[in-house]
Amino acid sequence: MHEQHSPLIRLAKRDAMPRGQVWAIRGASFVAAILISALIFLLMGHSPLEGYGTMLSGALGKPTAVRQTVRIAIPLLGTALAIAPCFKMRFWNIGAEGQITAGAVGASYFALFWADRLPVPVLLVVMALAGAIFGGLWALVPAFFKARWGTNETLFTLMMNYIMIGVVKWLQGGPWEGRPGSQIIPQFDSAAVLPKVLGVHCGWIIVLVMTVAVFIYMKYTKQGYEIAVIGESENTARYAGMSVGKIIMRTMFLSGAMAGLVGFIVASGADNTLHSGVAAGVGFTAITVAWLAQLNPFAMIAISMLLGVLEKGADTLQTRLEVPASISDIITGIFLFCMLGCEFFINYRLIFRGGHKEVAGK
Repeated sequence: MHEQHSPLIRLAKRDAMPRGQVWAIRGASFVAAILISALIFLLMGHSPLEGYGTMLSGALGKPTAVRQTVRIAIPLLGTALAIAPCFKMRFWNIGAEGQITAGAVGASYFALFWADRLPVPVLLVVMALAGAIFGGLWALVPAFFKARWGTNETLFTLMMNYIMIGVVKWLQGGPWEGRPGSQIIPQFDSAAVLPKVLGVHCGWIIVLVMTVAVFIYMKYTKQGYEIAVIGESENTARYAGMSVGKIIMRTMFLSGAMAGLVGFIVASGADNTLHSGVAAGVGFTAITVAWLAQLNPFAMIAISMLLGVLEKGADTLQTRLEVPASISDIITGIFLFCMLGCEFFINYRLIFRGGHKEVAGK
């Protein structure tokens, strides 16, 4: 016989938690983020009320501010929708950044070289299709290797980001360079720029349509059912006669196509040109949006807007209160950390054993 000390703290998977308790934990995490950020404001010599008031007024105080916040939320929502089917299938697509950039490249080709050859509506449709196809084909590469040889999709898709960003840098300083030596691609012709609706480029309409389409696709179609089955168990999917490899490639092409469409929206609606930072980190931030929304397309709308408010509000802190950019980033990071951390306590519980001892036979 010997004494076996159990760990002081153990993790255990929770059973399904009541909805009210789930939202109570999420609410508590949001309050915690507010209180922690308040300490940051105090350390900087500003009243927390003044700081939060500045953030809210900067993001939502005026119609122009609201429009800017919506512009921030548009690519976040579109990219979160793009990666949702892959994540549902437990294919960890970390390559949305590169797929957005690939889509922007495809759309930019027609914006730069076909703007005077096609009517405006046709040009914009061709740009959107080119963006979707380029993004889809770029995503298809790691999907093929995963389906054929079982490669690690996380590393593969991550590395593909940097390859496509390098391609754009080459275009900037090479065949698509505007003024020699500038390493800048020219601005798009007005015919290749997305029109505005209610003061914001019409990309917001496109991503709202995508939201409904992704919800229907994942919940009510055969393909959505196949994605869910593979996410639960690939062996079960194979036993049911599903071609797992083909489904992986189909789903990744769809995911990349939606990300490529976001690239078209950003290049044509927001930037009106192509540059190596066109994705601006959206591909990574959207993972947070999708995770917090639990892959629910409609919940992604609210979370994307919340992150848009945080980002626009943080920018306002810099200009109005002369808060360093690093402090604004810290405050945004605190909110993201608390929002993600609460999901841990929703899914897991801590078991404290103290000095309890278990006795086991030899």
